[in-house]
Amino acid sequence: YRNVATANPILNKKEYEVTFVLPNGNKVKGKGKKGDTLLDVVVNNNLDFDGYGACEGTLTCSTCHVILKKADYDRLSDQPSEEENDMLDLAYGLSETSRLGCQIELSEELDGLEVIVPAGVNDARS
Repeated sequence: YRNVATANPILNKKEYEVTFVLPNGNKVKGKGKKGDTLLDVVVNNNLDFDGYGACEGTLTCSTCHVILKKADYDRLSDQPSEEENDMLDLAYGLSETSRLGCQIELSEELDGLEVIVPAGVNDARS
């Protein structure tokens, strides 16, 4: 006997769309599920951003740096951790609404999110 409410796999199948605005102005869309990070979206959708996510989400580089619109930044459920801020300090083109893509998890509130991918990458590991 399984409770239908908890056994329904469709509940976890909803995908959320993210648009990445590249330095040349082109927009690339990717989809992910609740709890996926923006880095997961880039990897799972085979989006080819040069050098993006070099440390694979271990918070040891700043290559997944993205810039959000103020309204979207304010919608995020969490603030950057001390570790994330340390890496952001090394990011190329840091702004008031910068975050690391490996730290932003998709949710219903972020469906349709648009983020800017900066023109350059500083890899904090080198």
